[in-house]
Amino acid sequence: MLYVVKRDGREVQIDSIKITNAIKGAADEIAFNLKESEAIELTQRVIEQIENERYEKITVEEIQNIVENTLMNTGYETIGRTYSNYRNERTKIREKKSGLMKAIENIGVETDRDNANVGNNFSAKLLRIASESNKWHNLSMMPKKLAKLHENGDLYYHDLDSYNLTTNCLNIETGKILKKGFNTGYGTILPAKRIESAAELSCILLQSTQNDMFGGQSHVDFDNDMAEFVSMTRVEIRKEYEEILSGTNKEIEKLVENKLEKIVHQSMQGIVYNLNTMHSRAGSQVPFSSINLGIPRSEDAAMVCRIFLEEYRKGLGKGEQPIFPNIIFRVKNGVNREEKDPYYYLYELACRVASKRMNPMFMNLDADFNKEYYDKGIIGATMGCRTYTMSNVNGEAGPGGRGNIAPTTINLPRLGILAKGNIDKFFSLLNSRLDLTREALLHRYQVLKRLKVKDLPFVAGEKLMRGAENLGLNDSIEPILRQGTWAIGFIGVAETLTALVGKHHGESKEAYELGIKIVSHIREFCDKYKEIDKLNWSCYATPAEGLSGKFVLQDQKVFGKIKGVTDKDYYTNSYHVPVCYKISIKDKIDIEAPFHKICNGGHITYIEMDGYPEQESVKAIIDYAYKNTNISYIGVNFHMKYCKECGETIEVSDLKCPKCGSVNIQGISRVTGYLSLDERFGAGKVAERSDRTSHNDEKHINIYEVDSE
Repeated sequence: MLYVVKRDGREVQIDSIKITNAIKGAADEIAFNLKESEAIELTQRVIEQIENERYEKITVEEIQNIVENTLMNTGYETIGRTYSNYRNERTKIREKKSGLMKAIENIGVETDRDNANVGNNFSAKLLRIASESNKWHNLSMMPKKLAKLHENGDLYYHDLDSYNLTTNCLNIETGKILKKGFNTGYGTILPAKRIESAAELSCILLQSTQNDMFGGQSHVDFDNDMAEFVSMTRVEIRKEYEEILSGTNKEIEKLVENKLEKIVHQSMQGIVYNLNTMHSRAGSQVPFSSINLGIPRSEDAAMVCRIFLEEYRKGLGKGEQPIFPNIIFRVKNGVNREEKDPYYYLYELACRVASKRMNPMFMNLDADFNKEYYDKGIIGATMGCRTYTMSNVNGEAGPGGRGNIAPTTINLPRLGILAKGNIDKFFSLLNSRLDLTREALLHRYQVLKRLKVKDLPFVAGEKLMRGAENLGLNDSIEPILRQGTWAIGFIGVAETLTALVGKHHGESKEAYELGIKIVSHIREFCDKYKEIDKLNWSCYATPAEGLSGKFVLQDQKVFGKIKGVTDKDYYTNSYHVPVCYKISIKDKIDIEAPFHKICNGGHITYIEMDGYPEQESVKAIIDYAYKNTNISYIGVNFHMKYCKECGETIEVSDLKCPKCGSVNIQGISRVTGYLSLDERFGAGKVAERSDRTSHNDEKHINIYEVDSE
């Protein structure tokens, strides 16, 4: 009788059925049509080898070694590599369980780069240690089938360390909260009465909210929300002058407006400074903050918008580039887009600031999917990362008080590889993955609804989140979960198309049309189950930061390096044309624009520029996009460098400051919507950044040039 020694020391009788199931499971992972008879024959080979070695006792690892060698040496190498990859992933999980001290030791040396906003200080390391342990806990607690999908790289559960603790992001109705006051846990903050206090408290709102969540936060209508406090401040200043001065009303009004202008400048400068210095999440990072502005409903709101942009353009103390907030300037015909519009000067200013600072990004309220809400009085907004929350199957539409609850991303390139050029097979595999993604998110829903309002004391307890209005501290947060979106994301459309038809959507019209069909299929799935489950399923163009390099490494282990698919250190973000592909600005906009409407959970397009662009260039890009396509959220990227000693902006090729001679130079680039210091990029994003090709290069390839030949 042969006994197997389990990992915990127990001895059990060998069961050949388990070996057969393991072999069949590895085959199923890569859609390999392995017959039952083949699986049994392979199992018999394994048993024969064990018997030939005359084992009396054998460990689980020894059996797995024999299974792996048998597969690799009998013509089933692909299954063998898949089996090996899964073993490795499971080994990592066991090592974290039995040897968490090793993970702690590694973090003690340096934190990872999954999040470019996390530093390398004490609090950052402490947060990562807690994060690693809770990731393992969540994987071990979920059904093994769902855990395996994440471990193998079929799906990715974003922020796994927060799976059981909180939700993703939130659009804050800032004016509403500031007018009623709030409590951060140590006492009541009274309603703001002046712009100075409103500006300061707006930062506290972002910081306190971030401590309750794992994603970012935005002020959903910043300039209009601040405008009322400008008016209050004007009244206070006028009252002060009238008490101490004698003069005409006209003279006093001029003094009032001059002082008010200075106060608003100081207040907006304070926001920029605070959001780049105040820390949250155990002190490990500054808030992932976004500010939506540009559609003022009053002259005071226009003043806030103008002055905030001016202060952001100045930069920090020495003129350094502010990393936060991410600014979204909303563009609308009749408001600010055309010269005849009353706030056209704000649009020009926004373009001037973007040409120097990469911010603001721009949002097109004339895109038909935004305009339908605007015409109903609902002004669209977005997050810096791209989260877009508008439709609502369970109540009032619009972004205020809502956000994305949790995203899960599908590894599309793997499906393209597995389909081997068979489009029908690809969609069959995609349907299976979509069903599993829904199942995984529903599992997360069941876990999160166990949380009570007191577990999210600020965002839920202070009623910042839609759905929390009538909840008590011990009530479930389930009503909140039904107001936000549940994102089904994807990565690597370009590599998927290359695997399927040999070209990506920047090279071929056939590939482009297939890309639209694939992403539309995901959207149709979301629309279907939104009505069935009464949850706001949304199609999400995933902002893959660390993930861009994770999926491809796992696929390289199984499939090797496939040209145009797995031969880089990253997969291309969402539906983007590959960053290394030479294509014109116009063509990139034209190709990516239709995906914005399909991806109702979030979308973004970047235009990469060679060097610092002129204001006119930025404006020309946005004008073309918004007057000729249905594109919505777009920004201009360029690599930025400045001197850390004197703040001087320098050319990318320079190694030292031309002003003061310092070699203490800081580089900044954009990653997944937000700006970041170069040294905080993860490995995948470092590789992607080095491949980025500017779209204003005259040597670009004309759209579908290959097809026309």
